[in-house]
Amino acid sequence: MQRRTLLATIGAAALTAHPALRAQGAWPQKPITLVVPSAPGGTTDFTARLIADSLSRALGQPVIVDNKAGGAGNIGNQFVAKAKPDGYTLLVAYSGYQVGNPHLFAKAGWDPIKDFTPVAMLTRAPQVIVTKADLQANTLAELVTFAKANPGKLNYASSGNGSIQHIAGELFKQLTGTFITHIPYRGAGPAVQDLMGGQVDLFITTPASVVQQVKAGRLKALAVTSASRLAALPQVPTAVEAGLKGFTLDSWFALYGPAGLPAEVVQTLSTEVGKILAMPETRRRSEESGTTVEQMSPAQLAEFTRKELDYWGKVINSSKIIAE
Repeated sequence: MQRRTLLATIGAAALTAHPALRAQGAWPQKPITLVVPSAPGGTTDFTARLIADSLSRALGQPVIVDNKAGGAGNIGNQFVAKAKPDGYTLLVAYSGYQVGNPHLFAKAGWDPIKDFTPVAMLTRAPQVIVTKADLQANTLAELVTFAKANPGKLNYASSGNGSIQHIAGELFKQLTGTFITHIPYRGAGPAVQDLMGGQVDLFITTPASVVQQVKAGRLKALAVTSASRLAALPQVPTAVEAGLKGFTLDSWFALYGPAGLPAEVVQTLSTEVGKILAMPETRRRSEESGTTVEQMSPAQLAEFTRKELDYWGKVINSSKIIAE
């Protein structure tokens, strides 16, 4: 009874505040879709599913995860950018797409500031440098030595042109003076499958995509790009420990709605997501995957997005990275 009363109160306020909500009644009245702009199996997908069930219980409506891969994330981002701002279509954004693509594509089809309403930060993750299980290198130093001795023989996967994995691969090449061929995929999931199958040699990605495969011996983890070792992979050294100074890099994953999302919906989502991220079970699942939950208010996320957009623009331009 108490929960229904709370929802009714929120709905009544919304009805008087926003035309879209006046037309549809108290929000939410139907299923909510979390759009993931990449294939299943990656950290963006993991993050969406990390909150989906709990958010469904909190709001009293199904919360569906919909993977819309392709176009280096642009297909999913465009879909949400053009969606009706009624709270039923939301984006679980990956930083590589959200603040990287605008600097990589002349016509991405969406604007990270103008076309989205910031709602909540979700998780943050470093990158882990992984190779196929039978690669002739068991340490980061051995990988660099092998790559230098065999220029062009190795290749590395990414979850798409302009993704953080792509940027990380190019930065790795610059720092080590190696030449490794880039192979873009439509998300981390397909990239990991081909890495395990031996079709590609190297992948620099978020831990959630590969932790279980590393623990099972199907992949080798050579280093992580965080300042300290990960609880999920305690035996894996940091890149600095492994001899690659200056290679620190992380990704973040956040919740956005289309531009014009009603303030009442934003506040409700922000509050409920905050509660979910504070749950011990959510934190445990996140840490076991190699990510950490992180909370920000909508206003803080808006400012953070602007700063990250500027920062990654400088990184991409200085590294001369382009969407191939």
